[in-house]
Amino acid sequence: MKFEKPLIEGVLLKRYKRFLADIRLNNGQYITAHCPNSGSMKTCKEPGWKVLVSESDNIKRKLKYTWEMIYNGTCWIGINTQIPNKIAIEAIQNGVIPELSGYDKIQSEIKYGQNSRIDILLTGNKGTCYVEVKNVTLVEAEGYYQFPDAVTERGKKHLYELLEMVKKGHRAVMLFVVQRSDGTIFKPADHIDSEYARTLREVYRQGVEILIYQADVSPIEIKLNRAIIFSLD
Repeated sequence: MKFEKPLIEGVLLKRYKRFLADIRLNNGQYITAHCPNSGSMKTCKEPGWKVLVSESDNIKRKLKYTWEMIYNGTCWIGINTQIPNKIAIEAIQNGVIPELSGYDKIQSEIKYGQNSRIDILLTGNKGTCYVEVKNVTLVEAEGYYQFPDAVTERGKKHLYELLEMVKKGHRAVMLFVVQRSDGTIFKPADHIDSEYARTLREVYRQGVEILIYQADVSPIEIKLNRAIIFSLD
């Protein structure tokens, strides 16, 4: 996924009220940008770090700018949680995720379960495959990619809904999209949300598949490019 317009560089001053970020652009302008991430953003919201924002031409928007990524001194980290679905669909279409290839039709945001929408629905001669997508931005001292970065009842609900699809005879996949490159393997964040981690292990044992794919994140483009191993120990 390439950005339509060049991103604008600045420095993070603070992130607050979950969806707001104060940023000083390199031209000296101070802005408040939309922060498209409802998590804690632990390890990717340090004041003084370099950031990139996109600018919208939509005059109806309350905030003109959207915070897209941050640089921690080692790599760019994609913080926009709306990106993973887009690059996952693009990767499936381009054959980058072989585990999800061979389906005739790709749909997104299709209603299923209990008042939920599945991120990606794959259908065709191979049957039906439900794919839930989550954004991973957390890396701590041990060097593991981890999810979630905050307690998520909604995320746990999604896991059980995937399990229900398995019980009905369909494939169900939990796809974690890692938008940074400075970690090693993926592990659930037991220390942040032990219930989510327990549920992930439970549904995996009962047939919900887990895929971890890492994205190349740059100021020009974000795209999935390789699988990451995971450990549920």
